[in-house]
Amino acid sequence: MTDRPLVALVYQRPGMPWMFEGARRAGVDVVLIHRPNPRPDEALPAQLPPAVVRTLPLDIFGDEAAALAAIEELHGERPLAAIVTALDVAVPFTARAARMLGLPGLSEETSFAVRDKREMRRRLEQAGLNTPAYVGLSGPEDWKFAADLVFPVVVKPAGGFTSLGVTRVDSAEDLETTVRSVWEVCERYLGYGGSSAQFEGLVVEEYLDGDEYCIESLSYQGQVKIHTIGYKGRPEGPYFEEKVYRAPAPLSPEVEWSIIEQITGAHAALGVTDGPTHSELRLRGDEAYLLEMGARVGASGASHHIVESVTGADFTGDTFRIAMGQEPLGWNDPVWHRGTGAMYFVPVGGSGRITKIAGLSEAAADPRVDRIVQLLHPGDRILPYPEYSGYPGFVFSRHDSYEDAEQFHDALDESVVIHYE
Repeated sequence: MTDRPLVALVYQRPGMPWMFEGARRAGVDVVLIHRPNPRPDEALPAQLPPAVVRTLPLDIFGDEAAALAAIEELHGERPLAAIVTALDVAVPFTARAARMLGLPGLSEETSFAVRDKREMRRRLEQAGLNTPAYVGLSGPEDWKFAADLVFPVVVKPAGGFTSLGVTRVDSAEDLETTVRSVWEVCERYLGYGGSSAQFEGLVVEEYLDGDEYCIESLSYQGQVKIHTIGYKGRPEGPYFEEKVYRAPAPLSPEVEWSIIEQITGAHAALGVTDGPTHSELRLRGDEAYLLEMGARVGASGASHHIVESVTGADFTGDTFRIAMGQEPLGWNDPVWHRGTGAMYFVPVGGSGRITKIAGLSEAAADPRVDRIVQLLHPGDRILPYPEYSGYPGFVFSRHDSYEDAEQFHDALDESVVIHYE
C-alpha cells in the first residue's frame, strides 16, 4: 500500500507518454483502464508506463453498466482521487463515473455539450459567440435541410474525433452524395445505427477560409488561463488532414483579442469550469470562430509538449492536480513565453500497405527534436480518405524562434515520406 493518491486513467495510449509522465510529476499512482481487445497502437507494453500500478480492461462503450460497476468496486478496494481521460470519446463516461463516486469532474451536461457538435453550436450561438451558419442532421435523408446554406460547406460527424469523415462540399449538387458517404464512414467507425453509438448525427456548416489555430487552456474554479495559441495551417479540404502545429503563433492584436474572447466565452457557454481544454478555431477576416472545444488534453496528451516548450508549465501534471480538486502550480502567475514548441504530423501522402517511412531516423538526429512517436509501421495499411486509419506518427521539436520551427517543418515536408506497395 502507498499514501499516494490513486487516479483512474481511461483509454490512454501507452505509446503517448505525456499523461503518464504528468501523473508521476503530480505524485499519483495510476490504474490504467484499457480496452479488453486493444488495437495494435493501444497494446500494453511488457513494462508498464510511468506511474501505472495496475491495469483494468473495461468495455466502457459496449457495456457501460458493467464498466461503472467495476470502477465502483475498484473504488471500494482503494479509493480513487480522480478519473481522467485524454480521449475525446471517453469524456462523457469519465464524467459519469466521477459523478457516481462523488469525485470532481465535468457535469454530465457539459460532457454532452463538448462532445455533440450540434449542442456545442447551439450553446455558442445562444451565448452570442461567433458561429458559422449550420444545420444539424439526424440522418442522411435530412441532407436537403442543409441545401440552403452558402457553399462551400463542411460535413462532419456530430460526435466525431480528429478529422474522421470531415469533408468539404463545394456545391449543393454534391451535398446528398457527401452526406451519405460521411454517414457510411460513421457507421463503420462510430457505430451509427447500432446500440453503442454516441451522439448519432451530422453537422453541416459553412466553410471558414482563414487560418486555423489551436488553443491549449486550463480552467480552475471558473477561471480560464490560456497557455498557448498555435498555428495549424490553412487546410482547404476536401479532407482535412492535420499537418503542422507551431506555437506561439504570430498574431495581430485584433486576432489575438478575438481568439481570447471566443475561447473564454466558450468555456462559460459550455460549462467548462475545471480542467484542460483543447480548442480549434478558424478565422473569417480578423474574427475567430470556434470549430470545437474538447475538455481534455489534446492529441492523447501530446499538447503538453507544446505548452511546456512555450511556457514551462506542467500541463499534464496540472490536469491531474485539478482533477483531484487541487490548485494548479503557479496558478496566479502570468503566462510567459520562453520558446517555441512544434509538432509535425507525418503526412499520409497516399493509401495502401506501408513498406517504409523514410526520414524519421534522420529527423531524430536533429538536436531540436525532443522525441518521435511512430504509430504506424511497415505492413500496416492506410485506407483512402474519408476512411480513418489513424496518425502514422509525429515529430516533436523545440525551437528558439517561430521562423526556425517553420523552416524545420518545411524541411520535413521534403524528407519524411511514406512509401507504399
